[in-house]
Amino acid sequence: MVHLALEAKELLRADGISAEVINIHTIKPLDADLIAASASKTGAVVTAEEHNIIGGLGGAVCEALAGVCPVPVLRVGVEDKYGKSGKVPALLEAYGLTVAGIAAKAKAAVAMKR
Repeated sequence: MVHLALEAKELLRADGISAEVINIHTIKPLDADLIAASASKTGAVVTAEEHNIIGGLGGAVCEALAGVCPVPVLRVGVEDKYGKSGKVPALLEAYGLTVAGIAAKAKAAVAMKR
């Protein structure tokens, strides 16, 4: 997902939106300080993960930020519904795990900022 997020960052830059991409490679231990520092700088967060959004990175980020830096957090990933099977590119597209999907969530998160 990192390479897609980096491409989304460039897409957002073309629209005048400055984004930061952080590769969170483990949920435990979670680098909560890094996440909070980024959230306080950007004012919004989008997480992207290649699996169900429940119980994953997005939830862990929400928990980490809730008490220290409450900002809008939107999650890109598989919604909580029955999964599909198929080839990886088709599945990524079906679940919005694309450059355009990440950029769209980022634009929505920016729009939610206080």
